[in-house]
Amino acid sequence: QVQLVESGGGLVQAGGSLRLSCAASGSIFSINSMGWYRQDPGKQRELVASKSSSGSTNYANSVKGRFTISRDNAKNTVYLQMNSLKPEDTAIYSCNLVQTLPLGARRDYWGQGTQVTVSS
Repeated sequence: QVQLVESGGGLVQAGGSLRLSCAASGSIFSINSMGWYRQDPGKQRELVASKSSSGSTNYANSVKGRFTISRDNAKNTVYLQMNSLKPEDTAIYSCNLVQTLPLGARRDYWGQGTQVTVSS
């Protein structure tokens, strides 16, 4: 089992910045990727950013140029630096870890979620 512990959410004014952290612990092996998703009530969960173990990154169009994902592999931690925040960035942000299993299967782990609120 893998446990994900997030931190760094909160309330910020539009134009401000926040940094989210997610530390993974437990049976950490064959990590495919780590990333962040967000969900606002009444909306579908969407990918914000992810980073594979090979270093490739993927961002939602709405956050490109404003958010940066990074990983510290030694600490099994992923970060999301969020700059120029907008009210529409308000959501619960959840950390995701994808583990590759034998025969190509994958297992997703999720953090408990952290609230990010951007006031206008």
